[in-house]
Amino acid sequence: MTQKYNNSIPPKVGYLPERIERLNDLAYNLWWSWNPDAVEVFQKINPVLWEKVSHNPVAFLQQVAHPLLDQAANDQQYLALYDQVTTSFDAYVNQKSTWFTEKYPDLTEQQIAYFSFEFGLHESIPAYAGGLGILAGDHLKEASDMGLPLAAIGFIYTQGYFVQKITEDGWQETSNFYLDFNKLPMIPLTDEKGNPLLISVPLPGREIKARIWKIQVGRVDRKSVV
Repeated sequence: MTQKYNNSIPPKVGYLPERIERLNDLAYNLWWSWNPDAVEVFQKINPVLWEKVSHNPVAFLQQVAHPLLDQAANDQQYLALYDQVTTSFDAYVNQKSTWFTEKYPDLTEQQIAYFSFEFGLHESIPAYAGGLGILAGDHLKEASDMGLPLAAIGFIYTQGYFVQKITEDGWQETSNFYLDFNKLPMIPLTDEKGNPLLISVPLPGREIKARIWKIQVGRVDRKSVV
């Protein structure tokens, strides 16, 4: 039986002045990551914090000081940029005429499923290891630009990720870290009662359950199974 889910409303990141409350929408759609003006709309509020959170807009909005948000909401120069970005964002995601709709108008109600073990979408979602993930991420961005009715499906884990650095004496050091999905631009899917949407996979002697999250990449949705 097909489960219904709430897949359209991003979580509220916390305090936002009403005048700039759509920063929440921008934070939960990776469209901002390939649009320099959209990057700037976050960065301008607190450049130091923006670097500290590795350009993660959700973590940024969760941590930024409220007075800085109030200041941005009353800065006419900032608001001009904000309005320009939100207008461009709405025009992009709501565009009806795309390459796909023009070339294949009879297939717009169909759905393309794209499976990959990893997707290299942005540094704020470090669920990739290398070439395969970066290529898959590029496919999603291009699918969004072309208007393909595509949904990508992959895996993401709380553990198993690491970063590397080279010490002053030339040795490579590795440090592990854990992902907190509530601090990432990922939308938790829920059922009609508001409970986490789960899938189950029966295995010999046990059953594995995984939660489903959504990542918005422009017009494309990526479902992550955890």
